[in-house]
Amino acid sequence: MTPTATASPAQAAPADGAALPVATPAATRRAALRLIRVDGWAFALILLLNALAAGAGLAGPWLLGRIVDTVRGGGGVRTVDRLALVLLVCALGQLLLTRYARYAGHRFGERTVARVRERFTDRTLALPAATVERAGSGDLTTRGTADIASVAWTLRDAVPEVFLASVQLLFLLGAVAFVSPLLGLCGLGLLGGLPAVRWYLRRAHPAYLAEGAATSALAELLAATAAGARTVEALGLQERRRTAGEAAIARCRGTRTRTLFLRSVLLPTVDVASLLPVVAVLLVGGVLLGRGAVSLGAVVSAALYLRQLSAPVETILFRMEQLQSSGAAFARVEGLGRAPGTTPAAPRVPRPSPEPGPSPDASTVPAVPADDRIDVTAVHYAYGHGHGDVLRGVDLTVRPGERLAVVGPSGAGKSTLGRLLAGIDAPRSGSVTVGGAPVAALDPEVLRRQIVLVTQEHHVFLGTVRDNLRLAAPGAGDAALHAALAAVGADWAGELPDGLDTALGAGGRRLDGAQSQQLALARVVLADPHTVILDEATALLDPRTARHTERALAAVLRGRTVIAIAHRLHTAHDADRVAVMEGGRLAELGSHEELVAAGGAYAALWHSWHGRGPSAPSAPEGGSGSGRP
Repeated sequence: MTPTATASPAQAAPADGAALPVATPAATRRAALRLIRVDGWAFALILLLNALAAGAGLAGPWLLGRIVDTVRGGGGVRTVDRLALVLLVCALGQLLLTRYARYAGHRFGERTVARVRERFTDRTLALPAATVERAGSGDLTTRGTADIASVAWTLRDAVPEVFLASVQLLFLLGAVAFVSPLLGLCGLGLLGGLPAVRWYLRRAHPAYLAEGAATSALAELLAATAAGARTVEALGLQERRRTAGEAAIARCRGTRTRTLFLRSVLLPTVDVASLLPVVAVLLVGGVLLGRGAVSLGAVVSAALYLRQLSAPVETILFRMEQLQSSGAAFARVEGLGRAPGTTPAAPRVPRPSPEPGPSPDASTVPAVPADDRIDVTAVHYAYGHGHGDVLRGVDLTVRPGERLAVVGPSGAGKSTLGRLLAGIDAPRSGSVTVGGAPVAALDPEVLRRQIVLVTQEHHVFLGTVRDNLRLAAPGAGDAALHAALAAVGADWAGELPDGLDTALGAGGRRLDGAQSQQLALARVVLADPHTVILDEATALLDPRTARHTERALAAVLRGRTVIAIAHRLHTAHDADRVAVMEGGRLAELGSHEELVAAGGAYAALWHSWHGRGPSAPSAPEGGSGSGRP
């Protein structure tokens, strides 16, 4: 089966135009509200518990003020003891309510982040391979790890604390106003920090988005360098990669310095603003007390209430930085759903009713191939915006059961055409259809039964041999799995210590390149498609293993449509027809004998490959060995 391509050692971070999208602030808010609505009762319980905890916390300063007034007025000890006992009960009640509010908040956060992870996984699996290749694995990995971890931490810890702090802040301001409306006006001193908050909020979201993008670019660069370390060493690219890495680190450090600067302006400013109400209430309260307008207990209560404002304000400010960071992270996670082709809507085609009567609505019938014929009609294709067309007006029909070889010089568009035929990419204009249905719009399960692309790349997934094979046929029994392995000459599978239950990958059995390729070919056998596209599928095998595998494949592929992206012209020699690509166009089409006799581009390639006759302007891509697909 077609594996996910990995970045080449020299590949830099994806260009902006190729990066995965980021959700807008409005879309991010809508997604957050949807998550809250899913668990609405739990969210309401969190609000209730936080409100009760904040209300219980209001009793302390008020009771302390009553105690002061009682003592000053000559009240008895028993009255003070009762007030102190009530104060203790309220403190214990606040402790218990706060504990259960945070417990409920943590449970809500864990459930919600589980939904975020599941949705992210579904969207990732729905991404077209071409989108992942162009964006780079670093961005996707960062979104699935660091960004989701940031969202999880915020939902689990920051959100409950911010809820509690916000409720406490509102209740404390209301309590001061209740004790003394005149002293309550001193709470307006908090407004002195609003300009700094507004200044911060306007700049924080784009700054944290830039920090996340820089982190993704650095991760992509490091992953590509680590994956291709041997190639980097062989080609002497160490200095170039080191320079690129230092530049990426510098960009990452610059974005982090920017967010640190924003915090360094916000936090001290608001800290000073939170002290202003306390200073104001002591000054104003002293004047009012001297005139007999308020009692000493009222001044004490108001001062304690306003002093308590510093704790929720500091919590909100401290968590505001985390909320901005996680908001940007959630925008990146949610933006995955806006990637091109993530959830493509399958085209609808009308199908005649098998029985007399009204035909079903064409809009409700999914596109289903009528037969195995593949048609390429006026196809143009370009990689990304602003790039020239790789394919230009290609017209081609592949008949069922035909063996077609696609040849041409390097960069002619052979592999690109193969990707379009396999439905990995969709043409910019024109159409690629199988049985009249657009290939790129087919449901993955339907597409797998129609066309499979096999490339030089291969991938072994973590799990057992059985798990790897059943990716192509989930319901296949052990007999079918053994038969598929035997069909591609994977004799080594019979020598595994645990047979099909042998674990592969890290911590298990590591397969070499030839064995991994045979495992991929066995998946093709299990998928049982009517059309197989071979892009030098056996090129990574040693000559002896390659010949053995090619002979096995020849028997498996008999009666199927085979499209071979031929870098070795022996494949073209054995094909029914040969399609010659030049400059993104279909230059020639015919049998080997017809094209050699015509003396055109294919004849030049053939003679150049055999080292005789006129040299072609560009030699075919290299490779050794022979064998028909």
